This record gives sequence, C-alpha cells and structure tokens, in this order.
Amino acid sequence: MKAADLRKKSKDDLEQEILALRREQFNLRMQQATGQLTGGAQLRAARRNIARIKTVLHEQAHAKEQTV
Repeated sequence: MKAADLRKKSKDDLEQEILALRREQFNLRMQQATGQLTGGAQLRAARRNIARIKTVLHEQAHAKEQTV
C-alpha cells in the first residue's frame, strides 16, 4: 500500500480501510498469542499501513484548514 494511492481515496474510504486493518491487526495479535503466527512481518505491515493511512488523513485535514 503506497501513500500516493491512499491520497487519491476519500476520507470515508480511508476510514473503512483503517477499520479493516485494525481487525486484521487484532486477528494477527491473537494468532501470535496462541503461537499460530510465525514471524511478525504481517503484524508489522498492518501496523505500518495503519500509520500511513492516519498520516494521509492528517495531511488532508491540515490541507483543508489551510484553504479555509
């Protein structure tokens, strides 16, 4: 998931994406706790994707403040 692709999406789409990633992150944490998850690459990727989306949402909100 690239930030450039995320910037093209609407706020609602980004919020839906965050919800889906948080669900995935929760499931991965449960798998890790029960020993079913080998390696933490998927968990790390989910965390970073959430951070990317939050950054884009913050950029959009800040840009909106600048134009008003």
